[in-house]
Amino acid sequence: MNRNSESFGSVETIAVSFITVLKNKSVFAYLGVTNNGWLMNSKKIKWGFIGTGWIANKFANSLKSTEGSELYAIGSRSIESAKKFAGEFNAPKAYGSYQEVARDPDVDVIYIATPHNLHCANTLMCLESNKHVLCEKPFGVNGKEVRLMIDLAREKNLFLMEALWSRFLPNVIKVKELVDSGTIGNVKLLTAYFEGKSDGGPEHRHFNIDLCGGSLLDIGIYNVFLSLYLLGSPERFKALAATGSNGTDNSIGILFKYPGDSLAVLHSSFMANTPIVAEIHGDKGKIVMEHLWFCPGNIRLIRHDGTEELIKFEFKGNGYNYEAQEVVDCIAAGKTESNIMTHEFSLKLIDMLDAIRKECGIIYPKHDL
Repeated sequence: MNRNSESFGSVETIAVSFITVLKNKSVFAYLGVTNNGWLMNSKKIKWGFIGTGWIANKFANSLKSTEGSELYAIGSRSIESAKKFAGEFNAPKAYGSYQEVARDPDVDVIYIATPHNLHCANTLMCLESNKHVLCEKPFGVNGKEVRLMIDLAREKNLFLMEALWSRFLPNVIKVKELVDSGTIGNVKLLTAYFEGKSDGGPEHRHFNIDLCGGSLLDIGIYNVFLSLYLLGSPERFKALAATGSNGTDNSIGILFKYPGDSLAVLHSSFMANTPIVAEIHGDKGKIVMEHLWFCPGNIRLIRHDGTEELIKFEFKGNGYNYEAQEVVDCIAAGKTESNIMTHEFSLKLIDMLDAIRKECGIIYPKHDL
């Protein structure tokens, strides 16, 4: 062994380490090189935020449990709001506009937490500034917007993902495993409910047509996601919405028909407070996802022989960290798309939401016309 090799370890050790990494990552990931050409081993991924609402607060807290992350820059339409948020989370930069976050040369990836109507425009702006993007659900207001976002990300070779946090939760993933393994037999009925009484006025984002309000895009999207994730696309569907004078859906009920005699019954509402539960019934048993099913929680497996099993999970962080970690890991590996929340699934989801809105006559004039 020569002196130069002593400083790095034996040739055998290096070879074993390199082969081990190659089993799981690309050469570029091994070297720590991302699309932007910087070394992961020498710096953390710096997050920029656009928006300072409650969901941004949740996601900021989640970064404390996300390896390889640093909350770096906050952007708001109000510099006071940005400074307050940055101070709470010790972010070094605060900006009084979204554009300044996108222009900051030290920001690597931007989390978009603005109202639905801004998701597409904000995402395109960030991609044009050569930033990776994690955009809150719904990805865009309609399929046309989502396709514009995905096309630009692919053109610029940048990472882009829809932030539908439930897709990454261990309890939701476990339900998928149980269904696919046939543990409850053939699924005959899926029910998923998400209601929460909103006290917002007509200008509130829940009811404002210009902000693309309504229960479907805000909370009903979780129900639709669960059915598509567990059972795939339906053969056909029916939907009926109770719309207010503003044209948004205050409540909506959806039926998905699957091959054979399988149904999914989904409903969401801003008009009532009910248990937010989901159940998957098979011909050998059922899975119960308890109250706030779309959040970290336990599940119950109930078999037809009367036996019941409570499946518990030990969660890290507040749950949003699972999707944050996926973003960090994907960027570190040089990926432009997640294998978990794929562009294809996001397109399938938004196309289904578009079809449901069309069935119910829900139109967002500034986006759909």
